[in-house]
Amino acid sequence: MATTMNPRRKFRPRVQCRVWAPLARLRQCVCGYLVGVGSGYLVVMKVIASDAPPPAYQLAAHGTGVPSQVLYALALQESGTLLRGERIPWPWTLNVAGKAYRYADRAAACSALLQAIQDVGAKRVDAGLGQVNLGWNGHHFAQPCDALDPYRNLKVVTALLFEHKSPGIDWVTAAGRYHRPAGGVPAARFRQAFSRHLNRITRTHFKD
Repeated sequence: MATTMNPRRKFRPRVQCRVWAPLARLRQCVCGYLVGVGSGYLVVMKVIASDAPPPAYQLAAHGTGVPSQVLYALALQESGTLLRGERIPWPWTLNVAGKAYRYADRAAACSALLQAIQDVGAKRVDAGLGQVNLGWNGHHFAQPCDALDPYRNLKVVTALLFEHKSPGIDWVTAAGRYHRPAGGVPAARFRQAFSRHLNRITRTHFKD
C-alpha cells in the first residue's frame, strides 16, 4: 500500500535484508524469523513446500468471510520476496516513501520503522506481511511495531480486506481497493499481480 507524497527527510535504514540480497543473507533472515517467532515458522516454511496457504493464513481468515487463499495471495504480492526461487511473504518488510526494505528480524525492522515514521511521517510507511499503512490504519495496533507481528498484521489485513468486499465486487477488485483505495493505475497493476498469485494458488476464481 505505497503512498505518493514527497518525504520531508530522506530515510536512512540501518540494518536491512533486501530482496536482492545474496542467498546466504536471505538464509540468515529465515533463521532469524524462525528463532524470533517460534510457531510462526509455518508462515514462511510452509510456503516453500506448497502453494496452499500456510496454517497462519488459514487461522487468520477462519470465520472472517475472507478466503485464506485470498489473504495469502495478497501477502505474496504486498511483501513477497524470492528465496531459493520461491516467492514468500516476508513479515519484516517496510515500504518507506515508495521503497521496499526487508530486515533479518523484528528488532531491526522495528528500529527502522520508528525511524521512518519520524523521518517521513506515518502515512508514508507501510509495514508487515500485508503492508498496512501506519498513517491511515495504525490505530489498529497498540504501538507501531505491533504491525510487524505476523499474526496481528494478518488479523488487521483480513478486517481491512473484508471492508473492501461489497456485494457485486469480487476479491480481485477488493484486493485492488485494499492496496489503493483511490484506484487508478496502481490499483489496476496490483489487481493483475494479485490475480496471478490467486490463480496459481486456487486454479480458480473467487467471485463471492
